[in-house]
Amino acid sequence: MESPLITIIVPIYNVAVYMDRCVDSILTQTYRNLEVILVDDGSTDGSADKCDQWALCDPRVKVIHQSNGGLSQARNTALDAMTGQYVTMVDGDDYIVPHCVATMLELASSTGADVVAAGWNLFDDGTSPKPSSDAHITTFTPAQAIDEVFYQHTLTNSACSKLYAASLWHDLRFPVGMLYEDLAVIYNLLSLASKVVHTSEELYMYRQRLGGSITSSFSRKRTHVLDIMEQLEERVEAEAPQHLKAVRSRLLSAYFNIMLLCPQDGTMDDVVARCWTGIKRLRTGCLLDPRVRAKNKAGIILSYMGQRALRFFTR
Repeated sequence: MESPLITIIVPIYNVAVYMDRCVDSILTQTYRNLEVILVDDGSTDGSADKCDQWALCDPRVKVIHQSNGGLSQARNTALDAMTGQYVTMVDGDDYIVPHCVATMLELASSTGADVVAAGWNLFDDGTSPKPSSDAHITTFTPAQAIDEVFYQHTLTNSACSKLYAASLWHDLRFPVGMLYEDLAVIYNLLSLASKVVHTSEELYMYRQRLGGSITSSFSRKRTHVLDIMEQLEERVEAEAPQHLKAVRSRLLSAYFNIMLLCPQDGTMDDVVARCWTGIKRLRTGCLLDPRVRAKNKAGIILSYMGQRALRFFTR
């Protein structure tokens, strides 16, 4: 049987200092039948030239240059161009272990899953990831996988560290111009899946750049997470109420997170008020839900002491 073609999508924007490690980790995969799409999203730091150099070095690399449109647009461009039977995504400042693709593909083939999720190793820029030998495998139905994501248990909403059947993306794209774009598509994506498999083996190396990440500083764009989750709450309440508790748990997390990130100089008082209203609306139901994670429940208990106490003890 012919080995399936795997498309690997890599959005590139001003990551010249990191991208050689990223691309090299992809091209040296033990699984060789790859289509690597580097989307230069209007880089100004030399990343564009590096993309072209990699394409000259390996015929599996395809380069698309475009004006800066953001992460979602870069990924969408690659999704439109991909030809693989499966697709996975790697951000340009991260990298993957040599057997990442082979492991995920073997799990997809042996279980019939059309989404395979792998563990990821979060490490700070300038440090080395700490190795882990854990490799526990769990199988989920789509409904179970959706709840796992929104209760923030085993599965994450990240588009990276997952292998997908390419057909799942036929009519699905990331929302352009929004932060938390992964969160905006994960519900639809998992709803289309027939089976989801997770391996706890850390195959994806996620670099945490405190100074350079698009989500490292607070701006009003961070409230996109509230827009996404409030809209999803309305949708599942009408269409799939079995997921409503899980979605509300994730929405409560978003309210806590955004409220605590807001500066206390009065410039974001409207955002704080929105979050506080949401916390009071959801807290009792989430406190009584045994699947809500302990971190949320601690925040709920603090919230009953008042907004000031919550912000003071969690800042």
